[in-house]
Amino acid sequence: MDVRQLAAIVAVADHGTFSAAARALYTVQSNVSGHVAKLERELGITLVDRSNGVLTEQGVRVVERARRVLHEIDDIAADIASLDNDISGDARIGVIGTTARWLMPQLLSAIGRQHPRVHPIISEGQTTTIVPGVVSGQLNAAIIHLPIDDPELVVEPLFAEDLLLLVHSSHPLAARETMSLTELEDVPLLLPPKGTPLRRVLDRAARSADVSLRPLAEIDGVRLLASLAFDGYGAAIVPATAAPRQSGDDLRRVLVPELPRRVVAWVRRRRPAPSAATTAVAAILTEVIALHAHEQPGVHLGAEAFPLNRIP
Repeated sequence: MDVRQLAAIVAVADHGTFSAAARALYTVQSNVSGHVAKLERELGITLVDRSNGVLTEQGVRVVERARRVLHEIDDIAADIASLDNDISGDARIGVIGTTARWLMPQLLSAIGRQHPRVHPIISEGQTTTIVPGVVSGQLNAAIIHLPIDDPELVVEPLFAEDLLLLVHSSHPLAARETMSLTELEDVPLLLPPKGTPLRRVLDRAARSADVSLRPLAEIDGVRLLASLAFDGYGAAIVPATAAPRQSGDDLRRVLVPELPRRVVAWVRRRRPAPSAATTAVAAILTEVIALHAHEQPGVHLGAEAFPLNRIP
């Protein structure tokens, strides 16, 4: 098998048809069909169902591997081009939405100033969807929130942020400034689904306080949780950056002292070593956070960010 075959099957997966894949690769359809057919013969499997143009189950698995190989080839070329200290290449970075809102404008501007030949490719998502992309090699690295459990990843904590209760001004709890987890036991809450990193943090805190949180609804998305609270649908526990101060007078923030802070971290694969472009982005990220984290209410850096040296 060769790179052209891998590029052809990935293009078919990305663009849906052989003709569209050919246009994306600036070639003719017969070349794409030929490369895919040769790859199928070499592997002894069918990669594309010709009756509907959809990848087979084996085809999906091959495309995942092929995409990783093609990314690594791009990184090799970029790393060699970067040996003269003029760093270049793609940096495919995943980022959670609440952090992206305040961090990405600063980060992208700094990358453009310091390394104009580095090309950031940013994918916004949730931790549960971003981490598999890092593990598979579709992403070089990501900014996610802990906890995660994967021995294939290197985890570098960046900052911690407060968790708080958001309610609309019409909610019965709107007059409260603080309340305990015990008082929340009978309050219907908008919560992330069980098993997600944020829910694991919340459930651990609830167990420590010997209470059970009562879900009004389970919502997989922090920004949507905050939006529903803002619209008066219910009370939601979210990180501080999900509710910036300019979000309006109708939103109330209630402190719950027993809630731990959410830790946001940089993660990358343990092997292979990160590309020069990814390493450059990681260094700039640290600088940008040090300069701008203090502008975000509820965000904490340094030793005071992680009480008792615990990272959830």
